[in-house]
Amino acid sequence: MRWGALLLLAAPACADPVFEPVTVPNHVYAGGWEHFVGGGIAAVDCDGDRLPELIAAGGENPVTLLHNRGDMTFARGPFPPITGATGVYALDLDADAVDDLVILRAGPNVTLKGDGACGFAAHDFGIPDGRGAWTTAFSATWEPDRTRPTLAFGNYVDRDAPDGPFGTCDTNLILRPERDGYLETTLDPGFCALSILFSDEDRDGEAALRLSNDRHYYVSGGAEQMYSLSLDRFLTEADGFEGPSIWGMGIASRDITGDARPDLVLTSMGDQLTMLSTPTGHAMAPFSIGSFAQRPHTGGDGRPSTGWHAAWGDVDNDGDADLFIAKGNVDQMPGMAMEDPNNLLLNEGGTFREVSQTAGIASLHRGRGAVLADLDGDGRLDLAVVNRRAPLEVWRNVGDAGNAVSITLNQPGGNRAAVGAWVELRTEAGVQLQELTLGGGHAGGSVLPLHFGIGMARNAEARVLWPDSRQGDWEPVTTGHVILQR
Repeated sequence: MRWGALLLLAAPACADPVFEPVTVPNHVYAGGWEHFVGGGIAAVDCDGDRLPELIAAGGENPVTLLHNRGDMTFARGPFPPITGATGVYALDLDADAVDDLVILRAGPNVTLKGDGACGFAAHDFGIPDGRGAWTTAFSATWEPDRTRPTLAFGNYVDRDAPDGPFGTCDTNLILRPERDGYLETTLDPGFCALSILFSDEDRDGEAALRLSNDRHYYVSGGAEQMYSLSLDRFLTEADGFEGPSIWGMGIASRDITGDARPDLVLTSMGDQLTMLSTPTGHAMAPFSIGSFAQRPHTGGDGRPSTGWHAAWGDVDNDGDADLFIAKGNVDQMPGMAMEDPNNLLLNEGGTFREVSQTAGIASLHRGRGAVLADLDGDGRLDLAVVNRRAPLEVWRNVGDAGNAVSITLNQPGGNRAAVGAWVELRTEAGVQLQELTLGGGHAGGSVLPLHFGIGMARNAEARVLWPDSRQGDWEPVTTGHVILQR
């Protein structure tokens, strides 16, 4: 392990983060067993004012759009009446510089075209609707010389299997653009995916698809998976990939050790596994770093925790990426904690300290999907969490934080947001690195500006390794929002 880079990044200590609850229109994720999982949320600036809106799946309730009016004020906006939704992802599907939506459902999936003013209307983009599967995960990437994205859909239990639900995981699907439609590749076997992510984990210039799977329903014989687009097959131990067998529910990816490769958190029932990058793949982090969050840290319930959405983000802007995990019992599973607070693990130079209770976000609701993003444009990351059978919660970051740089990428062609790019940012304290991806988490995500905390610094330099492997020059950047143009 390389911890030296983490020490270089250490900034002057800031006070522990503080969040204040924000009142928003009521939204509840609810429903029967098909909505025990899911409950995704996406933050997307659908009207171009740099204040992201929130779009949340509702299960048996309709999908909700909360229009961001500024100063952490949200109003319910018009939205097509869609129920049965498990997740929401936002991306530009047709290269018109406006984000569209992919709505995952227990049933046919739905794609919506954005109009740039937070209006969305049904439009199929040539994308199949998933044949009525129970879709619970999504990711997207742009392959070389493609103007449209390659899409991956993760499916859960096959509801039509007569011997289900145990041992009846559905297959998954990759869609590659071809002419006016998409060429379908079935990923078989499937092991009940609840989170998937395209990422260039080994930094070879090619994104591969990681699938985090729920052994509750595959029971035995399954594991986490990795699919290679160039080889058109799953990777195996012979390729250097050996996936653990867990109750996989979410993926969070970011370089936290300074070796220029992404490290991982895989949420589950039980330990939230932290996997650190190595030259040949990933290895389990030492338990002593404090990120495994295996049991509730407050509330008095000593049974194992259930983790869902995980997100890296520098909530105190000190230059170290902190870790948020949404927690909550599946429903009434007796072997798992019922009072299961969210985690906010403050990164202090490579070890993590739990601060969610003092920060004010240790909710005991059944958390599911989440957003960690700057919702009010003040340079601090705010938080929204979808809860099962309880209202959506939103918190404003009001803590004493350092400075931050927010970087948006723009390039010509179909992949205008440069998904797949790597951005380096350096100050006198050291270098940080982030990959721009779409997917992972739990059932929700979008392409947002990359947020870098820089402590007390006011200036920095940034450079971009663009998706076609062209290396940009170092450019001076200042605090606030910056657009880097190809």
